[in-house]
Amino acid sequence: MQAQIRLRNALLTLVTYLIAAAFLFPLVWMFMAAFKTEAQAFATPPVFVFTPVLENFGHALGSYFPALRNSLVAAVGSTVLAFILGLPAAFALAVYPTRRAQGVLTWMLSTKFMPAVGVIVPLFLIFRNLHLLDTLPGLILMYTTMNLPLVVWMMHSYMTEIPYAIYEAAKVDGASVGQEFFGIALPLSTPGMAATALLCLIFAWNEVFFALNLTNSDAAPLSVFISQFKTSEGLFWAQMSAAATLTVLPVLIFGWIAQRQLVRGLSFGAVK
Repeated sequence: MQAQIRLRNALLTLVTYLIAAAFLFPLVWMFMAAFKTEAQAFATPPVFVFTPVLENFGHALGSYFPALRNSLVAAVGSTVLAFILGLPAAFALAVYPTRRAQGVLTWMLSTKFMPAVGVIVPLFLIFRNLHLLDTLPGLILMYTTMNLPLVVWMMHSYMTEIPYAIYEAAKVDGASVGQEFFGIALPLSTPGMAATALLCLIFAWNEVFFALNLTNSDAAPLSVFISQFKTSEGLFWAQMSAAATLTVLPVLIFGWIAQRQLVRGLSFGAVK
C-alpha cells in the first residue's frame, strides 16, 4: 500500500512538473529569442547555442518608457476606479440583497460573455464622439468597464462570507450603513481586495484588443508597443521578443512578490 501511495505521489509530481514546463516554455523561448540576432531567431532548426546580444533591448527601450507609463496609469487608474464603483455595489448585494440581487449579478457576469469584436464598432464611435480616442482617460474608462464585473463578483463572494451577526451587533451599537461598510466589510475583506486588485491589474496590463483599436500613439500601452515591431518591412522577431520580455517582467515580479497574498485572497471565500 505504501509503495502504491509513493508511486501515485511521484506520478502526480511528474505530471505537475510537466504541466508547469508546458506553461513556462513560451516564456523561456521568448526570453531566449530576445538575446538572439534576427537571423538566429528565424533559424530552422532552432538555434539553442548562441552568443547573447543586447542590441534588441536597445531598440526596444527607445519607446518603452512612455508605453510603460501609459500601462501603469491605465492599469492602476482603472483598478482604483473599478474598486470605487464595485465595492459599494458588492456590499449592497451581499449584505442588503433584494429579490433581484442574483439577477443583477448574473447580468453583470453576462456582459463578459459578449466577444470584444462584437462591441468594438459602437465603442469606437462613442469614444470618437466623446474625444476619448488615444487618451488615457478613455483607456482607463474602458479597462474599468472590463474589470468592474470581476470586482463586484469577487468582492460579493468575500463579503458574503462575513458572519451577518457582526453587522447585527454593530446595528445594536448604533452603527450606520457607512460605518458597517468602512468599519466592518472593508477591513474583513482585505485579503479578498488584495487578490481582486492583483487580478484587475494583470487583466488590464495584458489587454490587447481594445488597446489596439482605441489607442494609437499618445496613450498606447505596452501591448500596443509590442505590435510596433511588426512593420511593412517584416517581423522583427528578436526585437519583439525583447519588447515582450520587458513588458511581462514588471507583472511577473509583482505577481511573484504578491503570490502569498493572492493565494490567501483567492481561498478566503472558498470554504464556508
